[in-house]
Amino acid sequence: MKLISWNVNGLRACVGKGFLDFLKEADADIFCIQETKMQEGQLALDLPGYHQYWNYAEKKGYSGTAVFTKEEPVSVSYGIGMEEHDKEGRVITLEYPEFYLVTVYTPNSQDGLARLPYRMKWEEDFLSYLKKLEEKKPVVFCGDLNVAAEEIDLKNPKTNRKNAGFSDEEREKFRELKAAGFIDTFRYFYPELEGAYSWWSYRFQARAKNAGWRIDYFLVSQCLQDRLQDAVIYKDVMGSDHCPVGLFLE
Repeated sequence: MKLISWNVNGLRACVGKGFLDFLKEADADIFCIQETKMQEGQLALDLPGYHQYWNYAEKKGYSGTAVFTKEEPVSVSYGIGMEEHDKEGRVITLEYPEFYLVTVYTPNSQDGLARLPYRMKWEEDFLSYLKKLEEKKPVVFCGDLNVAAEEIDLKNPKTNRKNAGFSDEEREKFRELKAAGFIDTFRYFYPELEGAYSWWSYRFQARAKNAGWRIDYFLVSQCLQDRLQDAVIYKDVMGSDHCPVGLFLE
C-alpha cells in the first residue's frame, strides 16, 4: 500500500505547477494534502478512481486539508471534536477495516513564537485524540507537523534554536508523540541520513542549496512496525515550498 502526503501551500497554485501530473504518476492508494488554502466550490478536481474528502477553514485562503483515497473508507470525520481547534480545517480521519488514517496540518507557532501557547494546547489535545482512536485500531497519521524533531532534521539547527518549528517546547511535544508509541517512519528506515528535508524557504535560494527542514511526516502506531516497507521524500517534486513524502505499508 502506497501513501503520500504533501503540503501544497495553496492547491490552486500547485495545480498550475504540475500537481495533477504528480498525483497521477504517483498512483498512491491514499493521497493526503495540507494547506489547500481554499473554500468549498473554488476548485473541482476530476480524479477518476479516487474518493475525495475535504476539510476547509472558516477563514478564507487559509489552512485546509484533503484526502483522496482509492478504497472507500468505513467512515470519515473532520477535526478532533473540539471547537477551539476545529475551525481551521486541519484534520481529516478516515477509518479503514484495519487502521485509522489521519492527515493533519499542525498550527505554526509563528514569528516570535506568538502562537506557541495555543500550539502546546493543540499538541496535547491532538495526541489525546490519536490515543483515543488507537484504543479501537492502529493509527497512521501524516502531514505537516511544523517541527524539525532533531538537529539532523534541519540545515542550521544552532541559529534556529528559538524559532518556530525548532523551539525546545515543540521538539519536546514531538518526543512525547514518539514516547506515546508512534514511530517516525522515515527515521525508522534512515536514522542517520543527513540533508533529507521536505521544506525550504522561498528566500536565499534555499532549495537550490538544500538548506531545508524535515517537517512533513508519516507516523504509525508501534504495532504496525512489521508492516513498514519503506519511507520516501520526493525532494525533486516541485510545485510548493514543501515536497511530498511517502510511506509503503505491507
